[in-house]
Formats: sequence, structure tokens, C-alpha cells
Amino acid sequence: MAIIGMLAACRSTKNIQTAINKKDTAAVVVAGADAHRDSMQYIETVVQQIQQNHIDYKTFSAKINVDYRDAGNRNYNVNAFVRMYKDSAIWISINAILGIEAMRALITTDSVKLLDKQNKEYIARSIDYLQEVTELPLNLSTLQDLLVGNPVFLDSNIVAYSKSGNTISLLSVGQWFKHLITVSEADKTLLHSKLDDVDLSRNRTADLTYTDYDRKQDVPFSTKRIITIAEKNKLDITLDFKQYDLNKEVSFPFSIPKNYKKR
Repeated sequence: MAIIGMLAACRSTKNIQTAINKKDTAAVVVAGADAHRDSMQYIETVVQQIQQNHIDYKTFSAKINVDYRDAGNRNYNVNAFVRMYKDSAIWISINAILGIEAMRALITTDSVKLLDKQNKEYIARSIDYLQEVTELPLNLSTLQDLLVGNPVFLDSNIVAYSKSGNTISLLSVGQWFKHLITVSEADKTLLHSKLDDVDLSRNRTADLTYTDYDRKQDVPFSTKRIITIAEKNKLDITLDFKQYDLNKEVSFPFSIPKNYKKR
């Protein structure tokens, strides 16, 4: 993702965080012409370093322990096996009690297909189904970035930045979200993303935390993620990556049993 916009004004982390939590967040935007050249160069350097941590891959696979709390405050803990081919497909198998497969999913650029093995049902939907269940404007590419640990919804319109302790924060305003992204000052790894809807009539937010970085495959990979999504309902998701691999051969087995009911 190319970042074109540069710093408009230097503000403290506290001020940025306060502003992004208010409905008048646009008040922090200052004309780019007023930005100092050294600040613009600093932001450009930070963005370039963030881009260097971008995980590029052809295939990705992982075993993830998923802790999920839904809008009814019901808690679920499952194991998910994920396989991806970049820009093409995501395959997910979810095991519940005693390691028995409960759900299998195949997501492509235009569709979401589910096998509910507990109820013997086959569900086919358009890719818009991702947005219905998450309340986020997700497509295949964005979901793949989310799973592999790359920044999502980071727009080129950078309107403010701050340095605080050992972290750097950038505030961007994009098509859907005001995005406050925080990275480590030392290595520019992603630490936190706070997304707030630019539509003032909505109350859609997402909060993503990235910790426990591993570098065994020569890229910084966050093995622990905490995600909270809220609008009308609130979802809390913890992803604990038990293993992951890049660029190894993957397959996407997905056959529909004849006795499954389609809905």
C-alpha cells in the first residue's frame, strides 16, 4: 500500500486519541501545506519502514486457537486450520469438542461457501456475507491481510502523527475509517489499530492489538491478536497462532455431501 499523504501537524498521542474518540475527529485535520518539510520526511521514512514489514507470500497456512465471545455474551473456544492462496482463496476448517470438525469454509474473490457439519447444511453466499457477519467492509484481500498480520484499512491520507515513549502513532482518514495505527519505534512492527467510522451517523468501531512477535521465517509475525468489533453488536475475538508457514504447498478440499441440505 503506497502512502502518498504526509504529515499535516505534530500532535501528542493523547490529543490524537482524544480526537479520534470524538464525533468531530475531522478537527485534527490541518492543511498539508502547513506541514514542515522535516516532519514530512520523517513520516515518509516511518511509512517506508512499516512497508518493509509487510508480509508478502504466495501461500499461507496456520493452526489457530480461537476464543470468541458473541453479542449474546456466549463464549466459544475452537481450533481453526487456515490455508490461503494470495488473492485467490481462503480455506478454513474449525474443530470444536474432541477435535471433531464442525465447520468448513471456502472463501474466494466473489463467494463464501460453508459446510455446517453438525447440522449437515451447505451454505452459499456472495462475498458480501463477510461484511454482514463482521460489520466491516471486508473482501478477500482485506481478510487475508488481517489473518497474516498486515495492516488493514491504512489510508494514504495521513493527517497527524505522534511519538510517545517507544511507540509512533499515525492517524489516517480514509473512505470508511479514521485509523489510528501504532507501531514500535524500534522496528516499526504493528502494535495497535483503532478504527472509527467516518460516517458520523454510525457507531462502528474496531480495535486490534498485535503482540508476541515471532521471526522464525525472516518476517515479524504476530502470534497473538485481540480483535474487538462493535456497532449494533459487539464481537470479541482472540487469535493465538500455534503454528504458521509461508510458501508451502496447500490444498483446499471442499466437497458437498449428497445428504446435506442447501440454504
